[in-house]
This record gives sequence, structure tokens and C-alpha cells, in this order.
Amino acid sequence: MIKIKSAHEVEQMRVAGRITAETFEALKDHIKPGVTTMELDKIAAEYISKSGATCSFYHYNGYPGHICISVNQEVVHGIPSHARVLHEGDIVSVDIGAAYGGYHGDAARTYAVGTISPEAEKLISVTKQSFFEGIEQAVSGNRLFDISANIQKFVESNGCSVVRALVGHGVGRNLHEDPEVPNFGTAGRGPRLVSGMTIAVEPMVNLGTYKVITLPDEWTVVTADGKLSAHYENTILITDHGAEILTKC
Repeated sequence: MIKIKSAHEVEQMRVAGRITAETFEALKDHIKPGVTTMELDKIAAEYISKSGATCSFYHYNGYPGHICISVNQEVVHGIPSHARVLHEGDIVSVDIGAAYGGYHGDAARTYAVGTISPEAEKLISVTKQSFFEGIEQAVSGNRLFDISANIQKFVESNGCSVVRALVGHGVGRNLHEDPEVPNFGTAGRGPRLVSGMTIAVEPMVNLGTYKVITLPDEWTVVTADGKLSAHYENTILITDHGAEILTKC
């Protein structure tokens, strides 16, 4: 069942979203060669706690980190580690969730570590822009797959592929709610968008095949061909006038 949020619930989600967005600001200057992913996890966890929120992902279904940090060919759910050191030329996708007043904000960004290749720069740019192409359709009265189709069209027109095994989702009191929000599909299909819906739109885009596999740690998802992947996500509110991005400073 898709949950329509009340004005009070939306206000709680705005706070959760703001804290999520501010955590990226606290973190981004630390993303550089020589830093471990566990160090980044600690910085994010401390900022979220200091802000009066809790980390949405910590122990969620047994996940051991406070945030997800995925490097290069890792698509999502990379587990922070003292042994994982960032190197010049890497790209790193950071997925952050913060809960405040019983409601969640969920967002992701992909960052360059030092100087990266032109193809990696393009991948990050295409992934981010595909989100904005998608939410042009996030207006009350449209269909959910109008968002999905716009994302897929933009990504594929730029020679990249959209991951199909993983999708976005509703978000609110629960981190994952109905509906599922694919990054691919046929326009005109899916549930009707209604003001008060809150969804996490999160393109996961690969340089090569869209196919992915899960590593033996049962969390980290990687590209099947070992090529780079990027991730960009925001929690949005559907309104009569378009999408309001809740995870934006």
C-alpha cells in the first residue's frame, strides 16, 4: 500500500532529509586518496548523531555499517572497512540514510577521488542528470513509470546502462515502502502519482552491462563485467507542481 503523508509527516521528513543532505556536506571534503571507507563511515555517523538523528542503515536487516560506501565497480551496499583505502582515480558512491522523529531521509552521491578518467567523469555526470530528467515527470497526475522511462532514455542515449536488479522505493516511517521505483520502464504505466507521496528516486548506472552480482559478503553488489558504476539518489515529495527534493541543503 502506498502511504500518502500528512503535512506533519512531511515536515518530519524535511528535517530527516535536511540532516541527510548536510551529512554529505560534512563528508565530501574527506573523500580523498589515503582515507579509508571506515573513516568516512565514522564521520557520517558522528554528524548524524550530533544532529539529533539516527543512522537509518545501521543494523538494518543486519547491515554492519552506518552508511554504504561503494568503490569503482561496486554498485551499492559496500560495507565500510578499515582495510579499504581510497586511491587517486577511484570513484566512490556514498549512500546515506538519517531518521528523525520516526521518519527517514535517503540519498546517494558519487564522488571523484582526486583526478579521475574522462569516462568516469561522464558516468558521474550522466547518473546525476538522469535523476533530474526523471523527476521532471514527478508531478501529481502522472504515472510512476513516466519517471522511470525518462531516466532510462537519458542514460541509454549517453551509452550507459541502467541497473535492473535494484530499484528505488517509497520512503517515510519505514526506510523502504511501496511503491518500487524502477529506473527503467514504459511511460504511462505504474501507479498514479498523488500529492503527498514520498519516494526515493535512485538511478544506478553502469558503464558496461546492466547486469550485477552480489559478493559473498551478501551485501556488496558489483557490476558483472567489472566496469564502473555510479549512484545518485534523493528523497522527493510529489506535489501538484512537481517534485520537492527533501534531501537537498
